[in-house]
Amino acid sequence: MAEEIIPGTLYVVPTPIGNLDDITLRAIKILGGVDLIAAEDTRTTKFLLDHLGISKPLISFFSHNQTVRTPQIIEKLVAGNSVALVSDAGTPGISDPAYALITAAIENEVLIIPLPGPTAFIPALIASGLPTHEFLFAGFLPIKKGRQTELLRLKEEKRTIVLYESPHRLLRTLEDFFEIFGDRQAVVARELTKKFEEIRRGSLSSQISHFSTAPIKGEFVIILAGIE
Repeated sequence: MAEEIIPGTLYVVPTPIGNLDDITLRAIKILGGVDLIAAEDTRTTKFLLDHLGISKPLISFFSHNQTVRTPQIIEKLVAGNSVALVSDAGTPGISDPAYALITAAIENEVLIIPLPGPTAFIPALIASGLPTHEFLFAGFLPIKKGRQTELLRLKEEKRTIVLYESPHRLLRTLEDFFEIFGDRQAVVARELTKKFEEIRRGSLSSQISHFSTAPIKGEFVIILAGIE
C-alpha cells in the first residue's frame, strides 16, 4: 500500500551508501510518489531509480548551485508540489548541502518529513570497539583555514570523535592527528556495505604505517578515542 504523499511537503530521503538493498520500503514508496526529486548528483540518483523501476523528474541540488536552486525548489513546494531531497548516498543533511534547503523550507513554513535510513558513520562507530554512549560527530575537517584550531579543539575532547575523510586527504589527516593527539587508538572504516568493506582497528601510528603503503581508495570514516 503506497504511502499517501502530502502536497507541498519536503521529504528528506536517505539512500544506500553502497549496497542498494539497504534502501527502506518507505523510501521507495516516497521516491515513487513525489512530484519531484532534488538530487545532489542526478546521474547517481537516476541509476538508483532505474534499479528500483521508478521514473520521476529530477533537479540537481548540490553545493555549487544551491544558492540558485533553493528558491526554485521552495517555489515548487509553496505551489503544492511534493519534493524528495536525496544526497549521493546516505542521509541528506549530514556533511552535504541539504542544510540550506531544509532551513529555507522551515523559514517558508513548508512541512518537512525526514525518513530514517542509511548513514556511514553509525555502522562504523558501533563496529569500532570504542565507546558509543557519548560521541562527537565532527564531519569533515577544514582543509586549510581553521584546520589547526579545530584539531586543537578536538585534542581536548573526552568523547569518541567521528569524522569523514576523502581518500586523497586521509594520510595527511591521520598524520595531523598523530602529531597533535599522540598515538591514540583509532579506527579507519572504508567502503562500508560494499564489496571491499574494511574496518581497521589500532593505534594512529599503525594506521599511518598501513596507509603509507596500501592503496587508499573509497570513502572513509575515522573514529578516534577521546582524551583519557
